[in-house]
Amino acid sequence: MLGTTAGRNSIPRLLTADDPAPFCIRKRIGRARYLMVCDHASNAVPRALDGLGISGAQLERHIGWDIGAGDLTRRLANMLDATALLAGYSRLVIDLNRALDDPTSIPQISDGTIVTGNHGLSTRMRTARANEIFHPYHEAVTAEVDRRMSAGAVPALVSIHSYTPIAKGKHRPWDVGVTWNRDSRLPIPFMARLAAAVDIQIGDNLPFSARNGYGYTCSTHATKRGLPELLIEIRQDLLDSDCRVEEWARILAPVMEDVLAREDIYRVEHFA
Repeated sequence: MLGTTAGRNSIPRLLTADDPAPFCIRKRIGRARYLMVCDHASNAVPRALDGLGISGAQLERHIGWDIGAGDLTRRLANMLDATALLAGYSRLVIDLNRALDDPTSIPQISDGTIVTGNHGLSTRMRTARANEIFHPYHEAVTAEVDRRMSAGAVPALVSIHSYTPIAKGKHRPWDVGVTWNRDSRLPIPFMARLAAAVDIQIGDNLPFSARNGYGYTCSTHATKRGLPELLIEIRQDLLDSDCRVEEWARILAPVMEDVLAREDIYRVEHFA
């Protein structure tokens, strides 16, 4: 039987010593001025949740994580000497890129798959997931941004995701999508530089748009603080093997390094 924490209304403990950490940090002391994050880097499930009542094969699908995004983020962090924070658990346990009051924060169904382990959750059960997975990740991002700001260095935030080639029967032809709202400091030059480097289809706010409220992590840690931000989405069939991830890391690394080298972007600025 799981023990309980002191305080927090005696919320039952979710994670044990045998479970992964809620997040991991790569290149903690990287030379890059920007911080990388990957909200959907893992498809792990706490042992206490018994696989959420779905098969391992289902967790390997896009509903469990952003296929290839974690590996791509780790490779880019190494190539660019950039600090990266990566999620430790599946988006089905709790989605780190959704507000806690979002109906899809802990989804009961995802792309037609009924997630039985997410049905009938009490407030205490939901709070345990937030306390042990959601909050530690976001507190770590906040702490890293604060550390840099306190040293007098305004950072940028780069968020890495991947998306399915087909959604609701519709093909998504874009190789890369860039999601942004009003702050064009990074998205516009990144898309221009990427288009000049390689012949691909780039989705400008496609297949997702920050103007529709997408992107909790960037909104919370960059937009609200006036920091430059870049949310990159790669189509998942382009990241479905080690060699393809490596290929895309080599495509993106010089583009990111070039665009993120501009000194004029590293300032706090709010866009109405």
